Amino acid sequence: MNPKLRDVAEHAGVSVRTVSNVVNGFRYVAPATRERVQASIDALGYRPNLAARTLRRGRTGLVALVIPEIDSPYFAELAARTVRIAGARGLTVLIDQTDGDAEREKELLHGRRSQLVDGVLFSPWAVAPAELAARTDTVPLVLLGEHDGTGGVDHVAIDNVAAACEATRHLIAAGRRRVAALGIQPRSLNATARQRLAGYRQALAEAGLPAEPELEVPVRRLHRADGHQAMLRLLDLPRPPDAVFCFTDELALGALRAAADRGLAVPESLALVGFDDIEDGRYSVPALTTVSPDKDRIAELALDRLARQAAEPGPPRSIVAPHSLEVRETCGAAFAG
Repeated sequence: MNPKLRDVAEHAGVSVRTVSNVVNGFRYVAPATRERVQASIDALGYRPNLAARTLRRGRTGLVALVIPEIDSPYFAELAARTVRIAGARGLTVLIDQTDGDAEREKELLHGRRSQLVDGVLFSPWAVAPAELAARTDTVPLVLLGEHDGTGGVDHVAIDNVAAACEATRHLIAAGRRRVAALGIQPRSLNATARQRLAGYRQALAEAGLPAEPELEVPVRRLHRADGHQAMLRLLDLPRPPDAVFCFTDELALGALRAAADRGLAVPESLALVGFDDIEDGRYSVPALTTVSPDKDRIAELALDRLARQAAEPGPPRSIVAPHSLEVRETCGAAFAG
């Protein structure tokens, strides 16, 4: 149970009113008393219930969107859509970046940054399912993206297994037989790579193709440089792949550059599929085939769940948003502009 003002007052040996004055920044408190009260606040882990205060005054109209990387094209596009859709509902979005740091994500999960907003849209990369289950903060929270063990929290994502399977099936249907998977992250708690790898393997199994360890390539991060380096490793194999399913478009764009560096024709000698449908991929040369999550719908569904939690709390739900496969030049389609 969260400590209350009374608990802090008893710990510090002062009145509840004095603790309230310190918490609210009242300036006429003796420095020594303020220090003693602050030490008790820190020792007990007390957090002001600003959310309750807000409810008494009326809602703030603020929603937090917490993402790992603001400069990631996928998250930038998702943020832009969220801001626009929230604005149409009379809400303002505050955007924060965690860099996928576990401690920053835990701080937010347990309410140390969420008390001034009506709800939080949160895309964590580093917190474990047990940490999600242990959440004590009462501010409405909706998780975005792929996560395991989120039964106790509202969650909006596309079906990544089905999407990855569809992308890999497309490559196999085009006659490719050595299909690589680029983007595995064996040490990450984020379920993205695991789910997309599962879909990739499912498509291979359906086609009677073996899952070859040398074609399942790990990366440290999901950026263009990582895709470039991983693709070069694949091209150095005695039997290089004839197709690659990349777990993000950024990885795919790096892989596309590596193919160009080696003088490899795409899609004639190597077909590529990415994931995320970022704008850069539509104008790369050749244009990138990709799995396209419906970012507008993801934002709408997530904001709907925040509103539902605030108005009528109920059991958490996992909601599947739509996706599509956009076939472009890296798999042989003509450029559509």
